[in-house]
Amino acid sequence: MKNRYYVCLIGILFAVSAVAQEKFELFKYGNMDQWVTRRIEESAIIGGNVKHLYELGPEMELDGNNPYVNQGGSPWGNSNVMAKVVGIVKTNTSVYPEKRWYGKCARLETHIESVKVLGLVNITVLASGSLYLGDMKEPITGTKDGEKALNCGVPFTKRPKAIRYDYKVKMSGQKDRIRLTGFSKKSVVKGKDAAIMVCYLQKRTEDAEGNIIAKRVGTAAVKYTSSTDWNNAATYEIMYGDITGSSNYVPELMALGTGGYHARNSKGESVMIKETGWADKDEKPTHILVQFTSSIGGAFVGSPGNTLWIDNVGLVY
Repeated sequence: MKNRYYVCLIGILFAVSAVAQEKFELFKYGNMDQWVTRRIEESAIIGGNVKHLYELGPEMELDGNNPYVNQGGSPWGNSNVMAKVVGIVKTNTSVYPEKRWYGKCARLETHIESVKVLGLVNITVLASGSLYLGDMKEPITGTKDGEKALNCGVPFTKRPKAIRYDYKVKMSGQKDRIRLTGFSKKSVVKGKDAAIMVCYLQKRTEDAEGNIIAKRVGTAAVKYTSSTDWNNAATYEIMYGDITGSSNYVPELMALGTGGYHARNSKGESVMIKETGWADKDEKPTHILVQFTSSIGGAFVGSPGNTLWIDNVGLVY
């Protein structure tokens, strides 16, 4: 009996030691408590309304229809954008700060955005809320190839064990999704919508033509298909190397090239990241790509009403 007691005690001590040695590091502005508020005046021809766009960064206000550049060293971009199409200034807001406890969190929503001017422009699109490491080049000038304005991922050379954050989900309840691109009729996309998180560690290089080539170093991803209240400190292991043989491998979220992500090359051009293979298990990354999205299926696809709340985003070492 005494030996069993000592074995249990040693086990508890090892468990406590492991927890004590674990290190959690928030991304910069990852506590979601500080936001830049942008005041944009839309064109008079569509009503001249003043709209607010929100960006993760130092607490400040910016007034004027100026292209946004990340402030205060913030590594975060999102789907809130100022567009200028055929001379008309229009905004989209699908990411909001929301009060939580003594601070704030981020609320990502899927909704329909439209702009109609008789004889000039008639665009209706579905916009999902997206929050990601990187930045956006403004103004957006059209719905085609909009992802080319994205610069996804930031320089990063560490090898964390996991990604951790708090989240809450509200599903729309629709059995299928819709596609609204702005230039075609609304169509049905079979399958229930979902909110997702992806975290890719990549080793990137650039060739003489400016193409960005990447090997996947580490992978974590999850899909949320049910409404849930707040889940705090949700932790997802980052798997290293070729994970296609793992029971945790989900091709829909983890396959090479998933998402069609773009990044800016040394020439300032946004090009698709070409993931050509899996890196060795002990390889060091050059970049980390993290994205939270309120709908799955790519640009202009989703279910209006889908909502994802995110807070306290960081990495476990």
